[in-house]
Amino acid sequence: MSKPSSRPSKRATQKRAAILVFVILLLFVCGVTVVVNTVRQIIDLFAAQGMSVEGTTTFTWEPDSATLTVAVSPVMAPVLRELAEEFNRSQQRTPDGQRMKVDIVAYEPEEMVRAAQFRPPFQAISPDSGLWLERLEQLWQSSFTEQGQEGERAMPIGQRRISVQQRYAVSPIVLAAWEDVARQLGWPNAAVSWQDVQRRAKEDPDFKWSHPNTKHASGLLAVLAEFYAAAGVTRGLTVELATRPDVLEYVKAVESTVRFYGENEDRVVERLEQEGRNFLDLFVAQERVVIDWNRRHSDARLIALYPAEGTLWTDHPLALLELGQLEGELAVTANQRRTFQAFTEFLTAEPAQRHLLAAGYRPADLSISLESEGSPFAGTDAVDWRQPQTTLQMPPAEVVDVVRDYWYYTKRPTNVYLVVDTSGSMEGAKLTATKAALKAFLAQIRGDRDRVGIIEFGSGLKDYSLLMPLDDPTRRRLEGMIDRMEASGGTALIDAVYAAVAMLQEENQPDAINAVVVMTDGLENESSRRLSDLQVLLRSNPSLPIVIFTIGFGRDADEAALTEMARIGSGQFRRADEADLEELYRIISTYF
Repeated sequence: MSKPSSRPSKRATQKRAAILVFVILLLFVCGVTVVVNTVRQIIDLFAAQGMSVEGTTTFTWEPDSATLTVAVSPVMAPVLRELAEEFNRSQQRTPDGQRMKVDIVAYEPEEMVRAAQFRPPFQAISPDSGLWLERLEQLWQSSFTEQGQEGERAMPIGQRRISVQQRYAVSPIVLAAWEDVARQLGWPNAAVSWQDVQRRAKEDPDFKWSHPNTKHASGLLAVLAEFYAAAGVTRGLTVELATRPDVLEYVKAVESTVRFYGENEDRVVERLEQEGRNFLDLFVAQERVVIDWNRRHSDARLIALYPAEGTLWTDHPLALLELGQLEGELAVTANQRRTFQAFTEFLTAEPAQRHLLAAGYRPADLSISLESEGSPFAGTDAVDWRQPQTTLQMPPAEVVDVVRDYWYYTKRPTNVYLVVDTSGSMEGAKLTATKAALKAFLAQIRGDRDRVGIIEFGSGLKDYSLLMPLDDPTRRRLEGMIDRMEASGGTALIDAVYAAVAMLQEENQPDAINAVVVMTDGLENESSRRLSDLQVLLRSNPSLPIVIFTIGFGRDADEAALTEMARIGSGQFRRADEADLEELYRIISTYF
């Protein structure tokens, strides 16, 4: 039987190396006895932090522990944390006297699913959609296949990764639009369709709309709704229907008008706070986002548009994992199960359900009126508790997988240049981390029509690869280029970005998402051009929007210059260090 494996992380490798150097020094200075005692202390320290010296993550809890750790999607985490704190204040106890306690940790759903497969640091999960629970079960079952007997499971079919689950809140997926935009689309007199959005985007080049990448529930549910609309059905979406040529062409036409993709809706709200309506005219989100925004911005309302063809819902389940099935993995204790049951009862009771309603979610308890006094649905036309009129049926897991795969064919294509600083200050661990991050970015780009190029710079342009479709030969070629990168020279940051923008303009493909992702660890000191020159270049072809993402690597990066560069490129500035650079590149890849 094959089992999932856990490979040492880069940070774990660095820690082991540090330990080895420390031990050698101690041998010279202190003698064997002191070294043994000191190493034991080090091992205890790493174990307490959840890291073994072998590099395999280990998480422990006492056999009678009544503390339940729940991994929660970032959008729901703040609300569930408030409820967990209220639950903890009730000081409920198990039959043997242990105090029940719930800890909330935020996880992106895809990372949550990945972590839940092998010795997770939590016992329960609450993603924003039951889609992720199905995905976890798929991956869990596929991890256990009989060696040499393809497709035959080695564990009993009933041995699942999830033992019990409970839905505690729901929110439909809507099109969130500024009020004047909603009226222009026909609200409130007529329901707005996906084709209405496509038509508006085609007619008005300044119209900007977006939905999250399909790695986020609201993005995937929106794409499923597009496939349903294309097929002309509200139930029974099959693989055959989803892959019909006319269906794919319909979805492709809608997706071709998306300005860019990206992270979850909370990240969109952050940028709306910073940029206002200049950022987007319309975006896909959970209904609760509209309620929360309008509560804080009564002078600039968003309107929830419920797609005429129907929509799907985020259903926010709370699920207990069935741990202890892997070698060395601790099982969920009897007391943790009691805490899960008690917390589930607490969440589904009327006080917690009203707390969720006040936060903008629809409660799972259908006896609670959405139009009663104090409800965020009462006295407003920005959201409508009577909508959606049509709820689409969640298709089977195999159909969801096909839709997710075919989305890479139907989505808007991408042209992106990775602009990489390999100046002298990047030598050592920084360059190692950068190479891993660049390869991680390439691994996330899956569309056959997506093209990637790389520009390496120091005192000037060192090496470059023009845009090419990211097939297997190109991927290997770019990875080889990354492996050959060496640190030397100064930092001609602006010249490098200017070159990337100029090459995108020479390609002149307005139907694609055109972007530059630039990373540097220092101050501009070698360029012949200035930021004002870059701005003039970007404005020279207004029909070809080019987005610039900037990454400041480490404390010495020029945040002011990178922030301004991202501003004039209508993008974002992010700061990173060696520990999170790779994850940041993965996040940025979701915008394409």
